[in-house]
Amino acid sequence: MKIPIYQVDAFSKTVFGGNPAAVCPLDSWLYDATLQHIAAENNLSETAFLVPRAGEYEIRWFTPVVEVPLCGHATLASGWVVLNALDPKRPAVRFFGKSGELVVARDGDKLAMKLPRYDPLPAIAPASLVPALGEKPREILATEHKLLCVYDGAESIVDMRPDMTALARLDRSVCVTAPGGAFGCDFVSRFFAPASGIPEDPVTGSAHCLLTPYWAKQLKRDSLFAKQISKRGGEIWCLLGDRDVTLTGHVAPYLVGEIEV
Repeated sequence: MKIPIYQVDAFSKTVFGGNPAAVCPLDSWLYDATLQHIAAENNLSETAFLVPRAGEYEIRWFTPVVEVPLCGHATLASGWVVLNALDPKRPAVRFFGKSGELVVARDGDKLAMKLPRYDPLPAIAPASLVPALGEKPREILATEHKLLCVYDGAESIVDMRPDMTALARLDRSVCVTAPGGAFGCDFVSRFFAPASGIPEDPVTGSAHCLLTPYWAKQLKRDSLFAKQISKRGGEIWCLLGDRDVTLTGHVAPYLVGEIEV
């Protein structure tokens, strides 16, 4: 069986920046084990699989080791594939996944994506968290799947060298963030998910589902500009809604090909 594959760099104007995602359009769903094998073979932080549904698409996301309930950058990448390769005349596309209905629409030379809003709540840190990060945060919050650690300065985020083995033992991924004045943005972040096979994710759309409401409250503005300061780096324009967040960014295509399974 031959399957088309696209690899694009999300949240970047140019290739070799942002977060690379693979997107594989399918006629129908394959066995879960086959999807997981493909994602492991791709060895990217996420591979998205699409299946047509009533003019729109069902979507699923896999890291090299596990299926995840939501992935922002691979959804943006999937939007690029549909709106540029599969059906270039349409203005927007809806995806249906484990996190509900997600929309990707054209926005000038960027794409805008609606994702669920998650408001993080104050949390008690696991005992191993601060030693694993190497510096105590000013504030610790959490959602069901993520821990959010807030620091006073961007230098703490830049200099952080976390113990990935210790972080992998936690039951949630970890996002670290700080004000972004030194980087010409509203806030900066990094994201670690070693338990899901992603030691550090280059740019994480789903993390901005909680970063956006947190920083909107702190800065008293609903419209924010963010940078994820990983090695590859990426830029995200964030807009807070009542029940969702809109994340806007560039997408740079890198590869079009075919895989055989």
